[in-house]
Amino acid sequence: MPWIYLLLAGLFEIGFALGMKYSEGFSKPLPTVATVVSALISLYLMSQAMKSIPVGTAYAIWTGIGAVGAFVVGIVFLGEQVSPMRIGAAVLIVSGLVLMKLSSS
Repeated sequence: MPWIYLLLAGLFEIGFALGMKYSEGFSKPLPTVATVVSALISLYLMSQAMKSIPVGTAYAIWTGIGAVGAFVVGIVFLGEQVSPMRIGAAVLIVSGLVLMKLSSS
């Protein structure tokens, strides 16, 4: 169950990042509320996952899911730039996440 909490926390981290984009500096009320709610849910789920998963592993995977997820959302839904170097960077992040998962007990 801790790994499911961690995955969900990472997904809400993506929502947090996307909410910040749409809140326009926290000047729009609805996206601002969505951002804060996403952040709080993400932090709660992360805290539950960290009861069983080592802090270094949990934090690396949480931020990695958020970073790669925001990258993908940016490309697919926001029309952000796609380049071989950006894709390579995302692949390296995912590789690191896999290694972190494999190295935890």
